[in-house]
Amino acid sequence: KFVELLTIHEALEQLQKWDARKASVVEMRFFGGMSTEETAVALSVSENTVIRDWGMARAWLRKELAGKNKIA
Repeated sequence: KFVELLTIHEALEQLQKWDARKASVVEMRFFGGMSTEETAVALSVSENTVIRDWGMARAWLRKELAGKNKIA
């Protein structure tokens, strides 16, 4: 499990470099348990932006993690 957590952490760091807002959306939605509305307010963006960022970030992370053959 530690290796999986480390892999996720590394992938989030890469996402942060690629798009900091999308990384923030992942942290708030996944780790913070925040709703779309709460995340939008916290980031001062629209709910539609959060929805788009959340979808793109999940797809990016899925591809990144699958490429490392650690988590699918």
